[in-house]
Amino acid sequence: MDRDAEVIVVGAGVMGGSIALELAKRGLNVVVIDKLGAPGHGSTSASSAIVRFNYSTIDGVATSWESKQCWVEWSDHVGVIDDAGMARFQQTGMVVLDTPIAPREKVTPLLLAAGVPYEEWDAATLRQRVAGVDTGRYWPPKGIDEPAFFDGATEELGALFMPDAGFIDDPQLAAHNLIFAAQSLGALTMFNAVVSDVIRVNGRAAGVRLENGTVIHAPVVVNAAGPWSTQLNRLAGVGADFSIGVRPMRQEVHYLPAPIGYNVAGQLGPSLADMDLGTYMRPGPGDTIYVGGTAPECDPLDWIDNPDDANPAVTATTYANQATRAARRLSTLRVPTSPKGVAGVYDVAEDWTPIYDRTELAGFYVAMGTSGNQFKNAPLVGLFLATLIERVEAGHDHDGDPVRYVGEHTGNIINLGAFSRKRSFNASSAGNVMG
Repeated sequence: MDRDAEVIVVGAGVMGGSIALELAKRGLNVVVIDKLGAPGHGSTSASSAIVRFNYSTIDGVATSWESKQCWVEWSDHVGVIDDAGMARFQQTGMVVLDTPIAPREKVTPLLLAAGVPYEEWDAATLRQRVAGVDTGRYWPPKGIDEPAFFDGATEELGALFMPDAGFIDDPQLAAHNLIFAAQSLGALTMFNAVVSDVIRVNGRAAGVRLENGTVIHAPVVVNAAGPWSTQLNRLAGVGADFSIGVRPMRQEVHYLPAPIGYNVAGQLGPSLADMDLGTYMRPGPGDTIYVGGTAPECDPLDWIDNPDDANPAVTATTYANQATRAARRLSTLRVPTSPKGVAGVYDVAEDWTPIYDRTELAGFYVAMGTSGNQFKNAPLVGLFLATLIERVEAGHDHDGDPVRYVGEHTGNIINLGAFSRKRSFNASSAGNVMG
């Protein structure tokens, strides 16, 4: 059975949900399609959902700072109370250890310009504020099978601390909240539905065809398919003018008992970004800690061609690398012999900066390359795409005159050209998931 809509959003993760909601708020007839069975069951469900502000560009910092304000007022932002419950922002602060690839002298001016509070810590303050932390500098990161991994430190590290950082307690629920809110405004959702073709008429997108033969007609199609986004681009015949490549990458996050003294009197410890050793940590439920990797050069990157073929189970090798690095940094961390955690697939742009843009096919837009570091920005991604679609469909030349978005909460002006498919490679990027 054929259907008509004004906008099709492919992907019901946190990005697709946010985009669908903002378009529905504008009164558009929206259809959301997802190949999985429920909102947020793809890469969203594997996100560590950290909310932080240290990015390599002013637009990245401003986006994350504005997004945080949306998470704090989440019910107001989505406009409904979901019967399934509401995702919550947990403020814990975040410690970012000093490293040559992300020196604080490059980060602090961006934080200052965007209005993000921060503190600069020396090694003594770091030891005082984070229980059991080893302040040694071990740069560059090394594999745990390298003898040099166990070399002693020759100097100490300081850190930047951002007190307003934290995490979202249930990323999958956040996606559900967004889809629920979009549905309350009339959006139609289609799950277990696979797009087999993007329909083109007179040089522009005109809808999609599903594997079951259903055709949905719409003049605007948004690709928010996460790690499947490149496949959808191929169906649409777009990408020839992209200056930034995007590929799927498999990643793992492991759950360990929280270090002794990390959580005190019900107060969760801070998240910790440790690019010096190649790991990051954040508090989890039930006195646990989540441990993931920052894609250091010493670790082979697990690129995959088809997200459907990715191993869904955590592996002993990755667990040993990530848990051992975390235990070196946090001396009271206990490492169980058996791994427990989650494996997921990221959609990674070459410079770890996402692409939120139109494409060479009129009416076909993308929110892709979100690379494991954009979950926190989902509230703004919906606003970015809705604003972009509104302006471009009205005739604005975004390629020649990039759209600017003004944050409702912070007043920061964000240049959406920073996320262009045609942008120059972000040479300021840390070259890993930190962006």
